[in-house]
Amino acid sequence: MSVLVLQHEAVEGPGRIAAALQSHGLDFEVIRLDLGAQVPKFDSDSSGLVVLGGSMGLADIERLPHLDQERTLIARYLDSNIPVLGVCLGAQLMASALGAKVAAGEAWELGWHAVELSDAARQDPLFAGFPRSFAALHWHRDQFELPAGVTKLAISSVTPVQAFSAGSGAYGLLFHLEADLDQITKMAQSFPGDLVAAGVSVSELNDEISDSQTRTHARQVFSRWVQLVKAG
Repeated sequence: MSVLVLQHEAVEGPGRIAAALQSHGLDFEVIRLDLGAQVPKFDSDSSGLVVLGGSMGLADIERLPHLDQERTLIARYLDSNIPVLGVCLGAQLMASALGAKVAAGEAWELGWHAVELSDAARQDPLFAGFPRSFAALHWHRDQFELPAGVTKLAISSVTPVQAFSAGSGAYGLLFHLEADLDQITKMAQSFPGDLVAAGVSVSELNDEISDSQTRTHARQVFSRWVQLVKAG
């Protein structure tokens, strides 16, 4: 079994997702699109697809045609019922592949903020047993509508769709559970303009309590998703 991972930025690697894959003995291949790698063709023998975050968005699709290629690849995985995990930009591409509109919200959502789970999340394979509200790292301005035929799993005070599921094993998460404090520090160094636009300081991101809680939540979510990959 092998999982394909699409990476868009040097500082936004698979992090805790990779740790979950490794701990469950799954092979994975990271495609470094930021280093010029090409979006691979669909392979029906692949066990799963992970699409990570990035500073670009759907508005950049003409400048960055690989985004359209990724969206097409995501659609192929979804149509084939092969598990998909989209994080931030990956969730936006996934929502777009499912026919939803993606556009800039009124304000940035950046920093440690509460995620509120829906009633449906209580019965969800990834989020069952979670607290109704928990802190997670947010780093986005773009938002998306809820695609038709999918299940809303989470919201926040700023964003009406923070997480959704689309069939068995397909999930879009706008928030970041995969990033630890070291990665967050590197993101802050790479995208200082985002912090200025959001009015957030580097010290506010260095929250060890939230990071510790996120580590536990990440272990549960990603391990459960890997189990869905293995079951497929």
